[in-house]
Amino acid sequence: MKQLKIGNLTAKVPIIQGGMGIGVSLSSLAGAVAKEGGIGVLSAAQIGYKEKDFLENPEKANLRAIGKHIRRAREIAGGGIIGINIMAVTKNYAAYVKEAIANGIDLIITGAGLPTELPAIAKGAATKLVPIVSPAKSARVILKLWDRKHHTAPDALIVEGPKAGGHLGFKYDQLIDKDVNEKHEEDIKKILEMVKPYEEKYKKEIPVIVAGGISSKEDMNHYMDMGAAGIQIATPFVVTEECDASQAYKDTYLNCKKEDIIIVKSPVGLPGRAIRNKFMEEVKKKGRIAPKRCYQCMEHCNPKETLYCISQGLINAVEGKIDEALLFCGADAWKYDQMTTVKKVIERYI
Repeated sequence: MKQLKIGNLTAKVPIIQGGMGIGVSLSSLAGAVAKEGGIGVLSAAQIGYKEKDFLENPEKANLRAIGKHIRRAREIAGGGIIGINIMAVTKNYAAYVKEAIANGIDLIITGAGLPTELPAIAKGAATKLVPIVSPAKSARVILKLWDRKHHTAPDALIVEGPKAGGHLGFKYDQLIDKDVNEKHEEDIKKILEMVKPYEEKYKKEIPVIVAGGISSKEDMNHYMDMGAAGIQIATPFVVTEECDASQAYKDTYLNCKKEDIIIVKSPVGLPGRAIRNKFMEEVKKKGRIAPKRCYQCMEHCNPKETLYCISQGLINAVEGKIDEALLFCGADAWKYDQMTTVKKVIERYI
């Protein structure tokens, strides 16, 4: 099995566990994945939702929780690699990045927008910087901008496809295009070529990691044969004993059918993939569900206009309040109908 190398970091297994928020991938899951040789990833999205002062001061609670979960994940990981996913739309994004770095995080992964200023925020740190891109256009923007403005290049790129869960870097019309998967493969090929001049200029490898709907060893080998250095998977880890979400949340995956998985509108401004439930039916019927409070999670969110409070919907999900929840999932969530362990998930791919 080929190892995944990102700078001086080497994962024995070429698998990154996708960051899932709110609270789905915290220290228990991330630590377990890292222990098995993959790269375990925390989600910074409202990571402090269990802290006593979260409602009064969400940012303070989140920053404190970042350190707590990094330390706990490391205790579980036994020397394995721990990363954190911080969405680009996060309010006070720079503070979260700096806190993760201060607590010794190995790599920062950023999607839900383009992290145009990440190199400046993380300047001088050993932490590896890994943007999530979808179409080849977004990869080109990041590579050119980081090169011109920050005189650097990403340490790796995660190319997220149209079958991924949560927020998707595609327009709705692209997602329902019958040729979307074929076009995504063409994008992967373009990005593999696109990084080469930057690898030469900055004298480093820029591994390309593929994500989205990779549910088997055959899928992984297909992308590795194309030239990918590894894969990122998230949905298969939800139905593990180590996943930080409630059993009620896991049960929605275990019990869902293929037709239950839908594309939804997200307050983040991107389409998302989720399991149909009472909450999403109400949003569709009413047009919007006015937030009862603001958790100050996103830089550009107006509580008076937003479709619904994404923080509350995701907190309800992880806590098991399923009828009031936003249940993000990947396109293949319906395939997972039995509880398992992180070790067994990874063994499927190797």
